[in-house]
Amino acid sequence: MVNAVSFKRKAHTNGEGGSNHLHERNKRSFSFNVADLRSVTVKCEGWSYLIFCLRDDTTLPAIHFHQGGSQAFLDSLRKSVQLSESPDDENLLLVGTYSKAFSQSFENLLDDTNYGLVQKFKKDPYTTTFGGFSKVTNYFFDAFRPSESECQQRPAEEMADILGELIPGLEINQQEEPGFEVITRIDLGTRPEVQRREPVLLENWAKHQDSEGRLSNVPHLKHLIFKGGLCHAVRKEAWKFLLGYYPWDSTHEDRKTLQKRKTDEYFRMKLQWKSVSEEQEKRNSRLRDYKSLIEKDVNRTDRTNKFYEGLDNPGLILLHDILMTYCMYDFDLGYVQGMSDLLSPILYVMENEVDAFWCFVSFMDQMHENFEEQMQGMKTQLIQLSTLLRLLDLLLLPCSAQDSGYLYFCFRWLLIRFKRELHFQDVLRLWEVMWTGLPCQNFHLLVCCAILDSEKQKIMDRHYGFNEILKHINELSMKLDIEEILIKSEAIYMQIKNCKDLPHSVSEILGLNTVTDSSTLETSEYGVLESPQSSPRPAHRQDQAFSNGHGLLQETSRNRCKVAFIS
Repeated sequence: MVNAVSFKRKAHTNGEGGSNHLHERNKRSFSFNVADLRSVTVKCEGWSYLIFCLRDDTTLPAIHFHQGGSQAFLDSLRKSVQLSESPDDENLLLVGTYSKAFSQSFENLLDDTNYGLVQKFKKDPYTTTFGGFSKVTNYFFDAFRPSESECQQRPAEEMADILGELIPGLEINQQEEPGFEVITRIDLGTRPEVQRREPVLLENWAKHQDSEGRLSNVPHLKHLIFKGGLCHAVRKEAWKFLLGYYPWDSTHEDRKTLQKRKTDEYFRMKLQWKSVSEEQEKRNSRLRDYKSLIEKDVNRTDRTNKFYEGLDNPGLILLHDILMTYCMYDFDLGYVQGMSDLLSPILYVMENEVDAFWCFVSFMDQMHENFEEQMQGMKTQLIQLSTLLRLLDLLLLPCSAQDSGYLYFCFRWLLIRFKRELHFQDVLRLWEVMWTGLPCQNFHLLVCCAILDSEKQKIMDRHYGFNEILKHINELSMKLDIEEILIKSEAIYMQIKNCKDLPHSVSEILGLNTVTDSSTLETSEYGVLESPQSSPRPAHRQDQAFSNGHGLLQETSRNRCKVAFIS
C-alpha cells in the first residue's frame, strides 16, 4: 500500500551542470507520509495540478500534470486514504483518517436486502462478498466495484494483489524463497475416527467443585467441555471460568469479592460516558462516532432472537450500554463494527450487564488484533490458515489461485469466529469448545479446514471456477452442522498430530511442540494447555508473538511469518 508521495524533477542526462542541477532538484523535491495529509486541492488551468496541505498546516508545492494523469494519481491515492469532496469547496478533497475509515468497518455485514445480493452476485461475486458479507472498510467496496461497463470475472491472481494492498504486510507466496520453509505434499496417513459426547450437565459440573467452590481436576473438566460442550444451565457460570473472568481455583467467597469489585469498576466507567453533556459531546468527535456506530449496530444485531427482538427491548439497551462502556475501558480501540456480534451471545448467556461486560473484555483480549487498524490478527491467521490448507491438500483451484481463494472464503469466518455462519445455539457450542484451548492452539483454523474439506468433493465434481466456489462457500451460511464440523476438525487434528514428518511451521501454528505428553493425563487423550484467555493482552513491540485467540506465531525482523510453497 502506498504510504508516501514524492515528487522529483527529471535528472539531466547530457552530463552538463550535473552538480548544480542535482542540488536544484533536491531543493525542489519533497515527500510526505499520507497519514499526515489533511486535504488535496484540485485545480485546472489548461492542465490539472494538485496542491497538498498537511495536518500541521504546511502547504506543499503544486504538482502539475501537463500530460494528464491527475485522476489516475488520485485513484492511486484513494487506495491509501479516503478522499471526500468538501461541502464548502468543490475543488477541495478532504482526507479521512484511518481510524474513521476503520471504525466504519463491517457496516451492513449481512444486510443482504439493502445490497441486492442476488443481482450483485451475478455481476461480481468478489464485490458482493466483501461489500455485503464481510466488508472490512469502506475502501474494500470501492476497490472491488467494477465500472458500469465492466461485469466480467476478475482473475484470482488480481484479487490476491488487491487483498495484499488492503491488508498491508500480508504476503502469501506461491514461489519458493530462500529462508522460508517449503511445504511439499506429505502423506498424513489415515484420518482417525472420533466421537463427540453428551454436553456437561449441571450435576457433572457440581461434582468438580469442593465444599468451598474450588474447581478440581480442571484438565478433565475442560476435556469434557471440549468433547460435548455445556448444557445451557451450566453456561452462565462455566463461561466465566472459560473466559478467565473467574480464576479456576477461586472459592465462592473469592468470586463474591471479585464480582463486587468488578461491579464498582464497571459502573464508574459507565458513569463516565453517561455524564458527558451535549456540549462536551459536540467537542469529542471520536465519542460521537463511537456512539453513532453502536446505536446503528445495536438496532440490527440478532433481532430475530427473542432476547433482542421487538422495540424498546431491554436486551438492546444492555447491548448498547456495555459497548459504550467498553469504549471507556479501551478508548484507543473504542468500537468497531462487528464487535456487537461478539458481545451478543455473551450477554444472552449471562443475562447480567456486569458479568457480560467483563466476559466480553476477556473475549476482546483474544480478538483485539482482528479489529485494530493494522489488522495484525487477521494477517497472522490468514497466513497460518494458508499453511494448513496446503498441508491438507485442499486444492480447489489452479495453483496460481490457491491461496488467494481461501482468503476470501474464510475472511469472515475468522473475523468474528463463525458468528454469521452458524445458527445462534451452534455459535454458543462452538465458542465454548474453542475456549477450552483444546486440543491445540488455533483450533478455529482447523474448523475452517474441516468446512472446506467437507465441500471439496462437491466442488471438484462440479468443476467450479473461482467465482462459483466463492458463491458456493458463502451460501453455506446457516446450513452447517456444528457437530459434524467439530468431529471433522478433531479428526484433522489427530491426523496431523500423528504425522511423523510434520513441517516445523505447522507444529508452531498448532503448538504441537508445547503440548504436554498425553501419557501424563489419565482422563484425556490430549495434552492440556493453560487457557490463554486468562492472560492479559501483551504489549506491542517490534519483535513479538502475535496471538489470534488460541495460539501464537512468532514474528521477527529477520523472518516475517511468510511461508513459501511448491505446488
